[in-house]
Amino acid sequence: MILWLFGALQVLLALRIVLRFLRTARGDIIQISNSSQPDRVSVIVPILNEATRIPTCLEALSAQPAEVAEILAVDGGSTDGTQAIVESYGRRDPRVRLIDASPVDESWTGKAWGLNFGLQQTSPHSAWILCIDADVHVSPSLVRSLLAHAKKTEVSTFSAATIQHLSGMMEGLVHPALLTTLVYRFGSPGNATRNRHQVQANGQCFIARRATLMKTEAFQAARQSLCEDITIVRHLVACGEEIGFYETAGLVEVSMYSHWRETWANWPRSLPMRDQYFGWQEALGLVEVMVVQAVPLPLLILGWVFSAPDWLMAVNTGLFLMRLGVMANVARAYDPRPWTYWLSPLGDFPAAMKLVQSALTRRHRWRGRTYVRSQRGAYKPTPSSD
Repeated sequence: MILWLFGALQVLLALRIVLRFLRTARGDIIQISNSSQPDRVSVIVPILNEATRIPTCLEALSAQPAEVAEILAVDGGSTDGTQAIVESYGRRDPRVRLIDASPVDESWTGKAWGLNFGLQQTSPHSAWILCIDADVHVSPSLVRSLLAHAKKTEVSTFSAATIQHLSGMMEGLVHPALLTTLVYRFGSPGNATRNRHQVQANGQCFIARRATLMKTEAFQAARQSLCEDITIVRHLVACGEEIGFYETAGLVEVSMYSHWRETWANWPRSLPMRDQYFGWQEALGLVEVMVVQAVPLPLLILGWVFSAPDWLMAVNTGLFLMRLGVMANVARAYDPRPWTYWLSPLGDFPAAMKLVQSALTRRHRWRGRTYVRSQRGAYKPTPSSD
């Protein structure tokens, strides 16, 4: 009876996921555009001890055309020479400015504080705000392409899915297993929504109208969140905004972590998307990941050893074939792609367990501070964490 109930659950949740895949299939892509645009853009780059990564980021941002009016590197108290690097780029490109946002307010998470502090410093003549992380490398065509996409789709708040550069073979196992949990929960990029439970975001490359961010106080909504990007867009949806998430034609690339251990230790902190908007729908998404993505391969192995019922083996064979199809589809997110990528389903079960563990954990350590989740889902820094 238990096996029948579990098999039925797998089938029902798999149908939900398949419908999600169909709904999000063949979405829009941000195409390359070099056409001049009338609006001006302020770029905000929140930073903290980014000496090894900020030069590549600023080099690429300085190559942006005249639509970019200013590039604000908002520093939360770096001690590794990051500030001096930013100032050196400011001498080469007057659009680059160092904004000292230290010390970070004790009631805020660091990135949200940097975004909000930077927003207040942006020029009121800029119609758009583009948020870029320090580990991102962008094409010289990025800003014009984003503005052209906003004009074509009439979606004024959206983020871009980035091309991932991995640190090596081990990260080729770990990173795709974690990334695929997003695909199972939200489907493919390429669409816009006003549904809070379907909205996706990538804070590494996020653009919105300045007036919208100021009016909705979107960055302030994420001041006690460990998944700032998703909290910001959930808040914007609650304010009536339509939010898009799109792939690009190779316009944005990122090297998130320098070692697979960093990926494993840090990314699951935000992937469960546990914030003040987290509810039963989001919890069900984690169940879907566990039951439909993570369990089939281990169950097939155990079923072969212990002679599980044929119907259960058939169900999980189908689910595993679906996983292989997803893997083939997600492959374009990695360039270059280590050969271990094709073994990444082996990491699905540990990845799902890690996400569930992170979602249930009330205390997290991040960037030298300890955060404790309240009953309402907000993460508050502890007084002794500095």
